[in-house]
Amino acid sequence: MNTDFYRIKRLPPYIFEEVNRLKAQARGRGEDIIDFGMGNPDMPTPDHIVEKLCETARDPRSNRYSASRGIKGLRKAHVAYYKRRFGVTLDPDREVIAALGSKEGFANLAQAITAPGDVVLVPNPAYPIHAFGFILAGAAIRHVPATSPEQYLSALGRAARHSVPSPVALVVNYPSNPTAQVVELDFYKEIVKFAKKHEIWVLSDLAYADIYFGDVPPPSILEVDGAKDIAIEFQSLSKTYAMPGWRMGFAAGNEHLIGALARIKSYLDYGAYTPIQVAAAAALNGPQSVVDEIRAVYKSRRDVLVKSMAQAGWDIPAPEASMFAWAPVPEKFREAGSMEFAKQMLLHAKVAVSPGIGFGEYGEGYVRVALVENEHRIRQAARNVKKFLAMGTNHAPADLVSVKA
Repeated sequence: MNTDFYRIKRLPPYIFEEVNRLKAQARGRGEDIIDFGMGNPDMPTPDHIVEKLCETARDPRSNRYSASRGIKGLRKAHVAYYKRRFGVTLDPDREVIAALGSKEGFANLAQAITAPGDVVLVPNPAYPIHAFGFILAGAAIRHVPATSPEQYLSALGRAARHSVPSPVALVVNYPSNPTAQVVELDFYKEIVKFAKKHEIWVLSDLAYADIYFGDVPPPSILEVDGAKDIAIEFQSLSKTYAMPGWRMGFAAGNEHLIGALARIKSYLDYGAYTPIQVAAAAALNGPQSVVDEIRAVYKSRRDVLVKSMAQAGWDIPAPEASMFAWAPVPEKFREAGSMEFAKQMLLHAKVAVSPGIGFGEYGEGYVRVALVENEHRIRQAARNVKKFLAMGTNHAPADLVSVKA
């Protein structure tokens, strides 16, 4: 029987699995690992959201199948959010859809709008689903260098000219995962202009819209005049309201793209559990002071991370947004690469980070540090890192160390 499955063959090896394997081994030996690897928010979901979930779950009628597109009240709540946050008006029936997390929505839209052989322009480095969602759909990926927003913009034209067939879609993600970079509205104006010129759909990932540390909140591409002609935008409650396990996301924008996603979802799911959707509406409609509090926690952690790691001998630029820092590999480990540095950090400093190469070839030379440990643990990590960096680079290869341990 053939086990060489076509879509599985198209997926490259999962680079993060190597670090995850060593992390599991270390914990199996009883070691205390300070884990900055996965962007998994650790803060409790605000009480009023949890209470609304419990209240709704007690109603027997709420335990039936729900609505794949999202219940009307939830879609209206998202429309209200876009109006107050971005000044954008949306139609709750044609221009908004709920998803089982933005990751699921993104992957399902890739299935809906691409055919085998279609070309999609994807930033590099990027969050893996931005490329892998389309790879699973059978599309061809053209990676566009995106070490800065300016580089991405300048490289898009060349990528479009040299793609055969012409690209059908492009991806943007700001605030960026993994680089934590942000853009202003002028960036999106250029993206919309480019997409209309080349007749390309735009998929914008705005999962970190409300995790920012400056005075000016990140914009939405839908604020640009005419953006709804070609763009769809994905958001998530995971970071904004500390609800990662609830798996609640949204897409908003072009009605044809929303309709395509709705059609795919109608074959695959009945929507999130109704009490979760009701609670999500309570999050969007309720007191937004909880968002300010969550943002303040991330900012405080960011400041402690940057300061304590600098004292340890590792200079990490302060991110302007998101729950990540994009940290250059220390010079003495640069030649070894981000994967080996991440392994050595895990084995010798007991600190887990994500190697930049896992986000694409242009992520090499960096590691992603997630702000998912409290300030005490961050300072503890910095003390461990200081001792590790003082050891130099004459370590055995990580695989050999893990076998001996």
